[in-house]
Amino acid sequence: NVFVIAAILLERNLQNVANYLILSLAVADLLVACLVMPLGAVYEVSQEWTLGPELCDMWTSSDVLCCTASILHLVAIALDRYWAVTNIDYIHQRTSKRIGMMIFIIWFVSFLVCIAPLLGWKDPKWDDRIRDKECLISQDLYYQIFATASSFYLPLLVILILYWRIFQTARKRIRRRQVIGSGANTSSQNPAAGGIAGGLAAASGTGGIAAAVVTIIGRPLPTISETTTAFTTVSSNSSPEKTSFANGLEPDMPTTTDCSMSYQPQHYPVKKKSRDSADSKRERKAAKTLAIITGAFVLCWLPFFIMAVLLPINANLFEKYVISIFLWLGYFNSTLNPIIYTIFSPEFRHAFKKILCGRNYARRNKHFGIRHFQ
Repeated sequence: NVFVIAAILLERNLQNVANYLILSLAVADLLVACLVMPLGAVYEVSQEWTLGPELCDMWTSSDVLCCTASILHLVAIALDRYWAVTNIDYIHQRTSKRIGMMIFIIWFVSFLVCIAPLLGWKDPKWDDRIRDKECLISQDLYYQIFATASSFYLPLLVILILYWRIFQTARKRIRRRQVIGSGANTSSQNPAAGGIAGGLAAASGTGGIAAAVVTIIGRPLPTISETTTAFTTVSSNSSPEKTSFANGLEPDMPTTTDCSMSYQPQHYPVKKKSRDSADSKRERKAAKTLAIITGAFVLCWLPFFIMAVLLPINANLFEKYVISIFLWLGYFNSTLNPIIYTIFSPEFRHAFKKILCGRNYARRNKHFGIRHFQ
């Protein structure tokens, strides 16, 4: 998480509106590591809470605040990606104010969930547990229903729906590639017609994707900084400054000339079987990437939140070591997030290597004329 924060703060090409959510997510996950895990580790080692009720309140509230914020950031990232691949105007609507409002809502909702026990929404046995040197968040059943629904179950439902819709859009666009490819020979006689007709044909059935970014999937869905081009690849003939949203520069809407130039039909025959195989591979890759994103989140947090709802009903249902495993598995998600949401991005990988290797790495890349790792 420190690497992600440093990369965004130090690398100018990562300082764009799209990466504000990634930055805020890294801050939330870093707070989990700094505020929550140390006291949790002390509690695990000592097997009893000896730090008093005030520190118990602070620890559990910080836990709920930071973990809820981390999860809600994943919802915001999924929503941002969904808008980016389905809304033609979103590249202009994704402003600092809009993303800032999303971040504010995330932290405000997280604060409401964590502050409720401090305002008195605690179960009757809370004081008894403190005397028994046990520190747990309020075990009031209604609070747990409110907290788990706000922090996990509703966010999980939204994430699954959004990524399913994103995958459907990706799959349709991949399969539409075959139609565009089959018309390549016709368009090669009229490049301008091929560029516009082929591009808009791909966009027409996907909710109005901009013609500049409708030449189907080139790589899997990476970080939010590349959202708009995650399932589409602009022609490599275009300059990075005009095509890469990851650079923080939102390109102007394409003119007729731009569209015609972005579509360069091939004059050599393309084997349908090999093209179909490549399309199937891209579809599987997109599915695999989305499965990693959602799977890591579900595997890390689902056991804990099932347990959180059941404990108020039967406090003896789980052994202490099981509670600890499920709790720390959830914390582990804060370690995975910065990896999952940045590792697919060439810009982030470049920034990480530059931070690790220092000036020698930057000088070597400059010598070979490398601006971005592909």
